[in-house]
Amino acid sequence: MESTQEAPRVIVVIPTYNEADNVRALAERVLGALPGIELLIVDDDSPDGTGRIGDEIAAAEPRFHILHRTENRGYAPSSREGLAWARDHAYDYVFTMDGDLSHDPARIPALLDAATRGHGLAIGSRYTEGGRVEADWGPVRRAVSELGSRYARAMIGTDVHDCTSGYRCYSSEALHKLRFEELRSDGYAFLIEVLAQLSAAGVCIAEVPITYIDRQHGASKISQRIVLEALAETTGIGVRRLLGRG
Repeated sequence: MESTQEAPRVIVVIPTYNEADNVRALAERVLGALPGIELLIVDDDSPDGTGRIGDEIAAAEPRFHILHRTENRGYAPSSREGLAWARDHAYDYVFTMDGDLSHDPARIPALLDAATRGHGLAIGSRYTEGGRVEADWGPVRRAVSELGSRYARAMIGTDVHDCTSGYRCYSSEALHKLRFEELRSDGYAFLIEVLAQLSAAGVCIAEVPITYIDRQHGASKISQRIVLEALAETTGIGVRRLLGRG
């Protein structure tokens, strides 16, 4: 007897800025990862034409969506808007990932499997058993990433090893627990803020091993300002938690 249970509605949300060289391949690989999966890119008025290419893809592919942003640009505002859009459109599971193909869309089924087994958040982890980084970062960039995750882990009070991974799968229930109005960072500290909120809310979190690779096209968005913001925000989270105000 065939099952009458409907497949869950799944969407991937990707903030983009100057990813014209990646967006077509990204769309092809994401939309091929699962039957029926959808993709939303949230483009920050990229001067290289990423948004124009996105419009062309959306015109031909109904599973591809695009939001154009021209104000308050940045990774965090784009992520907030994209996640809120997906929440409000009643998707069952919402992924986030980077727009530079450093996150392999082939791991989408593994993260979704973890989420459907009762985890409100499944994180694609570089630093759990089986995870790897295959990128020519050099010792400083590698130390910033690894030590940053360890510091965030201590400040948040979580068992998660890769606190700064943007490759994630959220359940609808987890997204509805997020207090979007309290997320105040501009950059990648957003990921730590979200993890802190969901950890404090008692959301069950799983880590799924991934292999992270360097971007093949375009320039990295990581800057000294973004790193310092993440450090300051993480420290603030830890202080508020210790004072019972988090």
